[in-house]
Amino acid sequence: MEFIWSKTCPIPKRERLNKDIRTEIAVIGAGISGILAAHALQNAGHEVVVLEKDRICSGQTGGTTAKITAQHGLFYDKCIRRFGKEKALLFACAASEAIEAYAALAERFDFDFKRENAYIFGNDEDALRRERDAARSLGLPASIVKDPPLPARYSCALCFENQACMHPLKLLRALSEGLEIYENTRVTEVCGAALAAGSYSVRAEKIVFACHFPFVNFPGLYFARMHAERSYLLALEGAGDLEGMWLEDRRFGFSLRRFGDLLLFGGCGHRTGENDSGGRFDALVKAAQSWFPNARVLFSCSAQDCMTADGLPYIGRFSASRPQWFVAAGFGKWGMTSSMTASRLLTDLIENKENPCASLFDPSRCELAGTKKILSQTGYALKGYAERVFRPSEKRSPADSRASRVCTHLGCALHFNPDEQTWDCPCHGSRFNRGGELLNGPAVRDLKKKPKNDTL
Repeated sequence: MEFIWSKTCPIPKRERLNKDIRTEIAVIGAGISGILAAHALQNAGHEVVVLEKDRICSGQTGGTTAKITAQHGLFYDKCIRRFGKEKALLFACAASEAIEAYAALAERFDFDFKRENAYIFGNDEDALRRERDAARSLGLPASIVKDPPLPARYSCALCFENQACMHPLKLLRALSEGLEIYENTRVTEVCGAALAAGSYSVRAEKIVFACHFPFVNFPGLYFARMHAERSYLLALEGAGDLEGMWLEDRRFGFSLRRFGDLLLFGGCGHRTGENDSGGRFDALVKAAQSWFPNARVLFSCSAQDCMTADGLPYIGRFSASRPQWFVAAGFGKWGMTSSMTASRLLTDLIENKENPCASLFDPSRCELAGTKKILSQTGYALKGYAERVFRPSEKRSPADSRASRVCTHLGCALHFNPDEQTWDCPCHGSRFNRGGELLNGPAVRDLKKKPKNDTL
């Protein structure tokens, strides 16, 4: 589905990799994380090549609300209790610095960068006040607003002043112009300094995994420490003049922001692979019609976010045993802000410079705060394997498919998503279209074609 970003800012196509090459740094992924990292590294004097399995920004970046904010939901109260005030302050500073880094880019490039207040709205005033107090203790500009000006009634909202939003593809089109990028070049294997991409190879001194979900399982074990969630987004015409950026204070709550004369309205998300009954887009459209009766849906899209066990991104060295590999993943629903943080941190690490956030985002950190989620993720995987044996195929979906319904990542049974007509993996978030072609990793291969009379 084409959304407002690609509709208003097409990016010129790049060639597919057609020869073996060598480079200093290979970046896997040409979304906002990969492009920002490659741009920062090239500006620091490094030779960089970017490898993208589809088109530039064809993945999650194309379906974002493009909010740039230090406000990440009801985050800081929990962060202080989990990790302590010192680490929470590091996170707050990193997010605030990311906003200013975008502001600096806005002096050079036109990408509709705009300062906006960011609001969390809801009816649990105590929770919002606790978050306000936690944010203020870290120096963030937080205040309570009573009776926020929303079409639906909510008792209060928490405001973070002077945050920002943008047109992500306008920025990345400008930044990508000076980068060596190969599109339709799917990396299927990484071994040491060698990357396999179709019939060709890339030799690199350093490798950056900016591909949303790292597809190398060992070392790192990222598949056991992250899960994927899908979210849905509409662009509405005639929805009025709501100012600011808005987020409901509950999981899979509504999200709103303006873009020109349009209002972006998101919500009704779910864990990937858990939408067997469908109806998410319909539910979102119905909610939009209730909130904005005179509005009309012009565009719609969906996107996928990777959630870490402890709620902090993984940014840094891929693992202790692969010191020349680096990763940026697990941004939750805050990829615009965290991608900028990642570009700055990864550049420092590659250049052997100290960065105060290195330990906070270290992918090899001990995640005691996320133990329950890691165990839950293991449970999902075991259930996915068991379904291959115990769940009758006719109960999975009436949808016809010429491909196997077994994920090519680690062999979990796939679930049919009727809203998007895709086969989704509830274990680790890989997705495939009706014909079995790969849409989202960590899988790197299409589904196997089914032999005749094969129910799987």
